[in-house]
Amino acid sequence: MTLDGVPAAELATRWGVPQCGLFRQLPSTLDAIHQLGLQGAPAATSVIAEEQTAGRGRDGRTWHSPPGGVWLGVLLRPQHAVLGTVSIRAGLAVADTVDALLGGPVSRLKWPNDVLLDDRKLAGILCEGRWQGERLQWLAVGVGINVRNAVPAAVASRAIALAERLPEVRRIDVLDRLVPALVRSAALDPALSERECAAFAERDWLRGRQLRSPAAGRAGGVRPDGALLVDLGAGTIGVREGHVELA
Repeated sequence: MTLDGVPAAELATRWGVPQCGLFRQLPSTLDAIHQLGLQGAPAATSVIAEEQTAGRGRDGRTWHSPPGGVWLGVLLRPQHAVLGTVSIRAGLAVADTVDALLGGPVSRLKWPNDVLLDDRKLAGILCEGRWQGERLQWLAVGVGINVRNAVPAAVASRAIALAERLPEVRRIDVLDRLVPALVRSAALDPALSERECAAFAERDWLRGRQLRSPAAGRAGGVRPDGALLVDLGAGTIGVREGHVELA
């Protein structure tokens, strides 16, 4: 198999990862990463599917994953990790990739796991950990990006493929930037740095918007632990998880 003309056997060397599996079809790259983690695969092992038949997002939502998109799973084995910061770092890596390809700061980030382009969803991120007692065994990072795949008409008003803005884009152009960035992020401290918080703030789509959920109030950015800050009027709280709904 090849990915945009690049033989599958060359991908691992190209990205500096120990191994990279390329599949025509998988139920879910995230599930494949969990299986590899259980088998003892090394950190940075990556899996790419041409198509996912059971791709998923947060809260069990289905992720439409036809040929033409980037459906990526990466295995990380950090000593310490906070899932909220891993998701934000993955979002920053996707946003940096998109901005580099489009030649300017055009992508936005919507807490906790969406990357937007032209106010429509371009990519989603899902991070799952497996623990043995209190010890983290591995993290599975799943990234789905609409690149050249068709976006169903039913969601075209709220979803976008990168090819709509960059018709000549290839999946390999995205992955050449994204995979090494995701692997590098595993070596960072668990908490977001000031630079990372500032980078998120520059792209923060929610900031200043009134929310109904995960808490009723005004979105005010993120904390270094990845929690969403919500101004309730009488004070500000940090929310670590939940579905975002605008008021």
